[in-house]
Amino acid sequence: MGRILAIDYGEKRCGIAVTDPLKIIANALQTVETKELLTFLKNYFQKESVETVVVGEPKRMSNEPSSIAPKIEKFISDFKKRYPEIKVERIDERFTSKIAFQTMIDSGLKKKDRQNKALLDTISATIILQSYLESKSF
Repeated sequence: MGRILAIDYGEKRCGIAVTDPLKIIANALQTVETKELLTFLKNYFQKESVETVVVGEPKRMSNEPSSIAPKIEKFISDFKKRYPEIKVERIDERFTSKIAFQTMIDSGLKKKDRQNKALLDTISATIILQSYLESKSF
């Protein structure tokens, strides 16, 4: 039984979140530079069993793909070639950055700490993963 890992894919950084082995709780893992993402995943998969990777699907309010969509599609294509045994799922990630930022405010983080984009990315990945978990019944 493997974990579920979520990626909030960005041009510079990717937020990573992962479930516990029972797939109950979404936990922030870390932020990785986008150019290092496949290397990070390779190392992580050597230590942990992952059965599904959830990748956020950024859309505009008009329901059209955002400008980063082609880069995400290329990443997913490369990922599937390297890891055909791991299922890849997509989930709408509209508003996750806004929800993540509000979460930082609600948790009492100081303004300077809220400017940490890496923290915002990991919280966004956690929200993506939690949304995915809530949409499925395990």
